[in-house]
Amino acid sequence: MSNGDPVSWFLIERGWKVVGRDGNEQGTVDEVIGDSGQDIFDGLSISSGLFATPRYLPAEIVTRMEEGTVYVDLDDLSQLDEYKQPPPSEKILPAKASWWDRLRARF
Repeated sequence: MSNGDPVSWFLIERGWKVVGRDGNEQGTVDEVIGDSGQDIFDGLSISSGLFATPRYLPAEIVTRMEEGTVYVDLDDLSQLDEYKQPPPSEKILPAKASWWDRLRARF
């Protein structure tokens, strides 16, 4: 099944194949979800077709990552929840921030 060297989650790119435990391709990576600054891999948004709803694949289900392929402990993406984009982070300014900084933060 797998024959390449393992890679870090930092290298995963959109379009990589997602292969289930049965060896069949289940879909492709749509988006990598995590915090690269803290090295926290949360999971992947997976697409199984052009008009299919992306699914959220938690990091715990990923068993191996190789160049171009992510292997998962799952055989059917329909078992996964729909992926919902997280809301954007709100920037919190210090109490001493100037009116100019507060105005710029809004846009």
